[in-house]
Amino acid sequence: MKVHEIMTSNVISVGEDTSVRDVARILDRHRISGLPVTDNLGHMVGLVSEYDLIAKPDARTAGEAMTRDVISVMQDTAVEDVRFLLVNRKIKRVPVLRSQKLVGIVSRADLVREIALTWVCQVCGDSERGRNPPDQCPKCGTPSGFEPTVSPPIGEGADSPSRTCPTCGQEIST
Repeated sequence: MKVHEIMTSNVISVGEDTSVRDVARILDRHRISGLPVTDNLGHMVGLVSEYDLIAKPDARTAGEAMTRDVISVMQDTAVEDVRFLLVNRKIKRVPVLRSQKLVGIVSRADLVREIALTWVCQVCGDSERGRNPPDQCPKCGTPSGFEPTVSPPIGEGADSPSRTCPTCGQEIST
């Protein structure tokens, strides 16, 4: 799966000259913890977060408060790569670019939503998206053989729990 399939496309952003007070109001009103800073062509020039506002009390504008060295990804980046970045870099969001232009953002919440909406057949491994699991697997026909996605273990030596086929009762190796 690629980032453009799960990213938030309607990204709220501000210009470098936006006052810190206005940035704080936007963060509060939209209940978000950070947002991209763009120039007048829509190119991302930084990211301003709650942390930046708190850590830089003398900043007057988004441009003064923002972080300039921002980790970003392209829209065709694999979701698994973004998950790796969010976990290992301990960041909350990654802006998504097409060329240098901001086209979306992927946050931890987007990945959590994907986990909630993805169902995996415990027999053949087919995955489907939706609020509820399908009655039967479209690939192998197993009735009710779907369980919520289990996030892959992180780190070497992480064990996966064993699973049993809902149809025949045999253990499924993962």
